[in-house]
Amino acid sequence: MAKIYENIKNLRKKKGWSQTELAKRAGYTDRTSIAKIENGNVDLPQSRIAKFAEVFGVTESELMGLDKINENLNIKNLIPFEVKEIPLLGKIACGEPIFADEERGRYTLVSGVNADFALEAQGDSMIGDRIYNGDIVFCRNQPTVENGEIAVVIIKDEATLKHFFYYPDRGLVILKASNPAYEDLIYMDDEMADIRILGKAVAVEFGI
Repeated sequence: MAKIYENIKNLRKKKGWSQTELAKRAGYTDRTSIAKIENGNVDLPQSRIAKFAEVFGVTESELMGLDKINENLNIKNLIPFEVKEIPLLGKIACGEPIFADEERGRYTLVSGVNADFALEAQGDSMIGDRIYNGDIVFCRNQPTVENGEIAVVIIKDEATLKHFFYYPDRGLVILKASNPAYEDLIYMDDEMADIRILGKAVAVEFGI
């Protein structure tokens, strides 16, 4: 645990904070508690460790010395963020189902959106959800969704983006657009064998 006290002191100094300032941010009444912590005279419970990690913008593992602190992301007054690349799979039909191409590129995604792949919207059947032709739809891999959620649905070899409804007691799947100009797509009984969910839509980036 000695490393955590050293890290708290070093991170405070890098932020340019006094012990009094850190005490306020971490929920202590005065600087005395911070001085004791930095000297290693206090056993910190997990809840306090989590609070200090939040205040400094690091992970609990980094604060405890289990992982190395990324020095570049802890500069005074800067907020750390992460980026990751996800596959851009092609076009997804917002209308009649169309074939979804295999990966045709990579898309750089900033932190805050939990997505595994992206698709380009084609058509106008989802304009009620503000998804327009050319928008990039970010999706999370999952084989099921709750009724009413927007899903990427594969029908045989074709794909579409629709609100998904499944009624197992009735042997019925309904794919519903958010543009009233489009009729529901209804699949019953044996037809449902041709349907699978590729993922759930979680975010959209508006096109030009």
